[in-house]
Amino acid sequence: MRIGILGPLEVVAGGRVVEIEGARLRALLIRLALDAGRVVTADTLAQSLWPEGGPSDPAHALQSLMSRLRRALPDRAPVRSVHRGYCLDLPAEAVDVLRFEHLAGEGRRALRNGRAHDAGRLLSDALRLWRGEPLAEVADVPYAAAVAVRLRELRLGTIEDRVDAELAAGPEAAHLVAELEELTAQHPLRERLRGLLIRALHADARPAEALTAYEDFRRLLADELGSDPGPEVREAHLAVLRAEDVRRRRRHGNLPASLSSLVGRTSEQTRITSQLTDNRLVTLVGPGGVGKTRLATAVAIGLDENLSGGIWSTELAEVSDPEDVPQAVAGALGLRETSPLDTPARPRDTVSRLVEALSSAEAVIVLDNCEHLIDAAARLAGDLLRRCPHLRIIATSREPLGIDGEALFPVPPLGLPDPGASAEQALARPAVRLFSDRAGSVRPGFTVDDGNVAAVIDICRRLDGLPLAIELAAARLRSLAINELAVRLDDRFGLLTGGTRTALPRHRTLRAVIAWSWELLTPDERRLAQRLAAFPGDVGLDSAVVVADGSLDDLTALVDRSLLQFDGTRYRMLETIREFGLEKLADSGELSKV
Repeated sequence: MRIGILGPLEVVAGGRVVEIEGARLRALLIRLALDAGRVVTADTLAQSLWPEGGPSDPAHALQSLMSRLRRALPDRAPVRSVHRGYCLDLPAEAVDVLRFEHLAGEGRRALRNGRAHDAGRLLSDALRLWRGEPLAEVADVPYAAAVAVRLRELRLGTIEDRVDAELAAGPEAAHLVAELEELTAQHPLRERLRGLLIRALHADARPAEALTAYEDFRRLLADELGSDPGPEVREAHLAVLRAEDVRRRRRHGNLPASLSSLVGRTSEQTRITSQLTDNRLVTLVGPGGVGKTRLATAVAIGLDENLSGGIWSTELAEVSDPEDVPQAVAGALGLRETSPLDTPARPRDTVSRLVEALSSAEAVIVLDNCEHLIDAAARLAGDLLRRCPHLRIIATSREPLGIDGEALFPVPPLGLPDPGASAEQALARPAVRLFSDRAGSVRPGFTVDDGNVAAVIDICRRLDGLPLAIELAAARLRSLAINELAVRLDDRFGLLTGGTRTALPRHRTLRAVIAWSWELLTPDERRLAQRLAAFPGDVGLDSAVVVADGSLDDLTALVDRSLLQFDGTRYRMLETIREFGLEKLADSGELSKV
């Protein structure tokens, strides 16, 4: 059996509503329900039912009412006579008011313990028990009036707790604003409601209205009570002011807008973003042309745009002097030089200015193309990360920075289809999707179909799935048929030269991309790379060491610098790098010796 008194009296037993006839009988049941499970003395019941005096023999009259109540309730009704009183023998959860008090208390404890989602659920469950005014049918009885006042106050406090929990859990706040505006109109001097209204307006990105709500309340208190707002309202007000100050000072960053789509890198973006959650430095490593810069930029764009310190991209490709690396980052952040014009700033002074700008706010820096300045980039990254606890760095390089705390993300070539795949199967692979997308840009209407899919697959596979090489190849469709393009890839370095004019010189041709990495090698490393290019397939460790004249260091350097791939057991070169290495091997005169 369930009894509801948060609204008109309701008795439900066995899934059906039980009608209780007679105002006095209903009043008796309501009084017993308030203390369900506990003994209520006969004197207390009599005073509750007849506050202004009743029958000459109240004990007998009460016994008669109890008999009628037992008959009105279902069989084996839980009304027991005990010494000097009576008990409605029901558990607390069977009476809505007692269940409400229990849920409200549990929700409040969850809120205090920081369990906002649990608190919101418990408090909402509690409030759903209300169907109207509490104890409505006995509202004019003195005991009921006092209880009703207490319950209404408890309900209002529970609403405040629920709103507090919802704000803490971080939902959209628009619906809370409307509710709180109605409640503050009903209770204009209630401080907690005003504090919650200010917080809700702030959460709903309405700071001006939040500040106005505070000022209106401050004036109301001064006029009505001659007092100032309490600590909860003042703290809500200060939170808005602080956020507005941060917003005014916030530098959003300098990330360039993307001019073309990023194809086939969704899983990589997700994994790199996840790495940044646990690591403050993530370095994207891979061979030239694999798309490290574009991927790093896409990851940075996808990060929280509300980072108070901004998201900044520093292009190091055109920096030649290692001493200029800190100044390049400062320039990207828009930090003005503080030393006299005729006195160049020292790198350490510039680092100090960077620390001052980045140490107190969450920020992300992209250090792009670090490989030719690897030592200087590593020193700067280490300094900034040690001294700026809220800073994260995404670096791109053809080799790791090699400092503590660095997480590496080897950027792979785009996935390739198997030879003989159908057009539908081929288009499911990122390399073919990229070729199709870029080819369609230069030759409108181009599609991969059963007539050209074999040539497209051949092109993508011979170019190792390298995005830059695929884009350069697709650009050639302005003047070549697809089959002619595939045939002419035998001279890939002479063919793939049509890069965008706005790209760095080393990214305009396929030869320039590989040559840039090649020139960063030591003479011994170049010699080893040339010799390994003579192997048409994988190379085992023993053979690689022989070719390296016994030097494991040179072999390791080629792996670190993304010119050689190691799968855990064997080494291999991408076909494009191998072709370049064979050219260099022939130029060196060693080809006939291998």
